[in-house]
Amino acid sequence: MPVNRNPTVRQRRLARMLKELRVDANLTLAQSARHLACAESKISRIEAAQSGIRLVDLRLLLDLYGVTDPESRGRMETLSREGRLRGWWDRYSETLSPLYADYIALESDASDMYSIQTLLVPGILQTEDYTRAVVRAQIEDAAPDQIEILTKVRQERRSVLAREAPMRVWAVLSESALRHQVGGRSVMREQLRSLAESAESPNINVQILPEASEIHAALFGPVTILSFPEVAETDVVYVDSLLSTLYIEEPGEVFKYANLFRRALAESLPRKESIALIERIASEEV
Repeated sequence: MPVNRNPTVRQRRLARMLKELRVDANLTLAQSARHLACAESKISRIEAAQSGIRLVDLRLLLDLYGVTDPESRGRMETLSREGRLRGWWDRYSETLSPLYADYIALESDASDMYSIQTLLVPGILQTEDYTRAVVRAQIEDAAPDQIEILTKVRQERRSVLAREAPMRVWAVLSESALRHQVGGRSVMREQLRSLAESAESPNINVQILPEASEIHAALFGPVTILSFPEVAETDVVYVDSLLSTLYIEEPGEVFKYANLFRRALAESLPRKESIALIERIASEEV
C-alpha cells in the first residue's frame, strides 16, 4: 500500500485511537502484526497514519483489543470508510490556512466543546457582522473577498449546533469581552442579544467570568478543548494566537488545560445570572 503523505484529520484520529487501544491492551506491534498475519511495519504505518486500514483488518484489531461496544466499533469503521473524504470546508482551501481547516475538521466531529474566551465571543457563536469586524481587525490587509469567505466559513461552522446530535458547548467568557465595542455599538448589541438567545439552548452553556475574579491571572489567552464521542479518543486542546496555532494531545498536558477550564467555570456566574448580565449589557446605552 502506498505511503499516505497527506493524511486527513480523520485518518490521523483513527491512527491515534488504534495506537492507544493497542497500548491500553498491553500488546506490542509484533503481537498485533501476528494477529493480522502481516509485517510489523504495516502496523507502524497504520498507527502513524501513513497508510489506511481495510475494514477487515480494522475489525480484527478491534477484536484483539477487546473493543466490543457496537457503537464504538461503528464510529471507528466510519472513520476508516470516510477517512479520505474532505468536508465542506475543503471548497475554501485557497483561503483557509491548513491549520484552520484541520481545526474545522476536528470541530465537525467533536461531541463537546469547552471554551475559555478572554477577549472575544467564541467563533461558533458569532454573528456575521461581529465576525466581519473581527476579521478586519485581525487581518489588516484582508481583501473584501477574503473577509466574506472567512465570515461565511464561521457561519457554516454553526451547523454542528443544529445537527441530529448537536455539539454540546460550555463557554466561559470574561466579562470584559462583553464590553468591547467590536464593530461598533450596534454590531455589539446584536451580538450580545444573539449570544443570550443561543445561551438558552439546551446544548449551549455560556457563563460569564466576573472582572473581579482572580482566575484571570491564570488565563493567558483563548483556549478550546474538543472532546469526541469515542471513549478511546484523546481530547484535543486548540490554542490560537496572532502568529501561531498549537494543538495539544498529550494526555497530561490536556488534563492541565481541562483543570484550568474547571477552575474558570467554578469562578463564573451561574447560567441564568450570566444570561441576565449579557442582556443587561446589551441594553445599556453608551
